[in-house]
Amino acid sequence: MRSITRWVAGLLAVACAGVAMAVEEPRYSVERAEDGMELRQYPGLVVAETVVAGDFDSAGRTGFRRIAGYIFGGNVSSRGDAEKIAMTAPVTMEPAGERIAMTAPVTVQADAVAGADQWRIHFVMPSARTLADLPRPLDPLVKLRELPAQRVAALRFSGWTTRASIAENTARLQAWLLRLGLQPAGAPQVARYNDPFTLPWNRRNEILIEVAP
Repeated sequence: MRSITRWVAGLLAVACAGVAMAVEEPRYSVERAEDGMELRQYPGLVVAETVVAGDFDSAGRTGFRRIAGYIFGGNVSSRGDAEKIAMTAPVTMEPAGERIAMTAPVTVQADAVAGADQWRIHFVMPSARTLADLPRPLDPLVKLRELPAQRVAALRFSGWTTRASIAENTARLQAWLLRLGLQPAGAPQVARYNDPFTLPWNRRNEILIEVAP
């Protein structure tokens, strides 16, 4: 609870200070961009992840708190002490039970992401860290995983991540992939980049879909 209190206090400070604190995001190169959508190449990444049952909103809150607990000191390093890990963006959610892909048959219904009842939530770890040097989570429900390089289709949108907005933007991205003759290779993911205090019109959200080679 103390870790979460520190997280909330930190977010309040960021909200008041604007861009005073930079948050690292995964690096990627853009292969193609069109009408607000991109084909991206991501390098290999290390993520801290957890699986949570429930609806999209409640699972997102639970998963966020669980992984925030890990990065704010709920861990043990090789030296035997706790370590604070830098916050990163985005926080990503996808339906659990699919093959693990980017942060994860083929095609899914446009509203499948919003209608799932089990979710995999993850934070990407700072780029300077490796699986070998990250501290071990104290919570057995938090796992560390190394992900391979991925080719990903992305669509950015603002506002709240409601069931309707997720379904609409997922369908739009899937239609773009179909038009390009590309095959999805993983379930759609919902990525959110902002703290809870960001106004809806300033929010950055993305739908991400791994693309088959």
